[in-house]
Amino acid sequence: VTAILGISAFYHDSAATIVLDGKIVAAAQEERFTRIKHDSSFPNNAVEFVLKFSNLKLSDVDHIVFYEKPFLKFERL
Repeated sequence: VTAILGISAFYHDSAATIVLDGKIVAAAQEERFTRIKHDSSFPNNAVEFVLKFSNLKLSDVDHIVFYEKPFLKFERL
């Protein structure tokens, strides 16, 4: 089983998801936990939730991916 943790953060609607063998098994937006609309903070609560929902520990995750190339905006300057 290949486990991937996907993270979207530092823009609006931060979120986390778990993909197991190419199938999304859990996803959550941080605002559902913090009650801050369009929360852009790092999705700590969402990550904790998707791991727990998937019965995984962080050490079980094979890959962690971020939703975009982090320095793309700087490269455009």
